[in-house]
Amino acid sequence: MRRADRLFLIIHALRGRRTALPARQLAETLGVSLRTVYRDIADLQLSGVPIEGEAGVGYMLRRGADIPPLMFTAEELEALVVGTRFVKAFAGARLAGNAQAALLKIEAVLPPQLRESALRSRVFAPGRRWREITSGLIDQLHEAIAQRRVLRLDYRDEAGQASEREVEPLCLAFWGGAWTLGAWCRLRRDFRNFRPDRIAALTATGERCPETPERSLAAYLRAVGADGAA
Repeated sequence: MRRADRLFLIIHALRGRRTALPARQLAETLGVSLRTVYRDIADLQLSGVPIEGEAGVGYMLRRGADIPPLMFTAEELEALVVGTRFVKAFAGARLAGNAQAALLKIEAVLPPQLRESALRSRVFAPGRRWREITSGLIDQLHEAIAQRRVLRLDYRDEAGQASEREVEPLCLAFWGGAWTLGAWCRLRRDFRNFRPDRIAALTATGERCPETPERSLAAYLRAVGADGAA
């Protein structure tokens, strides 16, 4: 677990409690040592999080306190706003809705001036109409990847040549205006990239594809030279 995620979970665990939460219980929940919990609590207190308590007694947030707005700078919030705009413009409806919901939760704990500053960002993305045609297809591919479903594609290549492919979908990538589906192609017995906007029809075969080392996402990324991508 990343340290940033652990710190957030500590704050979340302390929110709304009326009694102190023992450090040992936090350590067991997070899978870390007591020493790590004590160090994390001390760091959170130094950063301004109003945590009260002590070792051997337990910890709780000061009454009326919540996640402090100082956890985000104006620049960090602008990055979140801009990221949400791009997800809404280019991803499917599922990711777009979740991104917007996450941003609303963040905005809810911010002081007005910080929230308004972030929303005034002049970095924009295309509006909803731009993605309406492909949004449903991206959602279907996203779900198939998550559920490891084998798909049958009626596909047309760049020259317009039609073919039927059974693929094991591995990932979606967005490259400057176009989505790409990375997958193991059973026809070619190799990794291939497919443009969703060239998929004429898509059906699920009902089969699930177990991820093997030779046909995994990691193997695909190595094959396309993107194994260092974030």
